[in-house]
Amino acid sequence: MDDDILTIEEVAKYLRVSERTVYDWAQKGEIPAGKIGTVWRFKKSEIERWVNERLSSNKPVASIHPVRMRNVLSPDRVVFLDYPRKREALIALAERLAAAPQIKSKQEIVAEILRREDLMSTAIGRGIAIPHVRLSSVTDLVVAVGVSKCDIQDFNAFDDQPVRLLFMIAAAYNQHAYYLQTLSYFSAKLKNNELRESILAAAEPSAVYDLLVAQDED
Repeated sequence: MDDDILTIEEVAKYLRVSERTVYDWAQKGEIPAGKIGTVWRFKKSEIERWVNERLSSNKPVASIHPVRMRNVLSPDRVVFLDYPRKREALIALAERLAAAPQIKSKQEIVAEILRREDLMSTAIGRGIAIPHVRLSSVTDLVVAVGVSKCDIQDFNAFDDQPVRLLFMIAAAYNQHAYYLQTLSYFSAKLKNNELRESILAAAEPSAVYDLLVAQDED
C-alpha cells in the first residue's frame, strides 16, 4: 500500500473484501476509481479518504443524499451535440454546464473536464460517458446532458462502442459521497436499454429532460 496508484487486488486486500466487490463498486461509481486503458486503478489517498468518510457516518454512502434529477438538472442543460471528436463535445457541454449558477468559473470547469479526460477516459460502455469533476469553485452538484447526433469514436471505451450519451457532473469539493452516489445513479439507470434508446430517439432536448426526470418516480 506504499504506492500512490493501486490495483483492484491491492484495494481488495486493504479493505478486506473480494476483488469482485471492488470491481463492482468501481463499475457503479461507488468508490473513487478511474481507468487506465481498460484496467481500473485507484489513488491511495482517495481510498483512505473514502474509508474515513464511511467510518465516520452512521449511514451508508448510498443513502446520504438520494439523487433526484429535478434537483440537479434543468431543461436548459440538456443539449443535442454534433461533434465527431470528444474534445469538442466535452467543451460544448462544459460551457453549457458552466451557465448554471452553481458554477463560479467557466474557464476552470472546461479546463478540469478536459484534464480529467486526458487522465483517463470517462466512457463506461454502452455508448455512455460520464465526465465528472469536484471543484472548490462549484457551490452545489449540477448535471448537464449531451445527446450526440453522431458517433464519438475517440473516447476509447472498454467495449469499443462509440459514445452517443454524455452525462456531465460537477460537484463541490466537499460533496464526495453525493458525487459518488450520482455517478452510481447514472451507471445503474443507464443499463436500461429502453431508456437509452428513448433518449437517443428524442426529437427535442425537452423530451430527454422529461425522460430523465421521470426516473425520479422509479
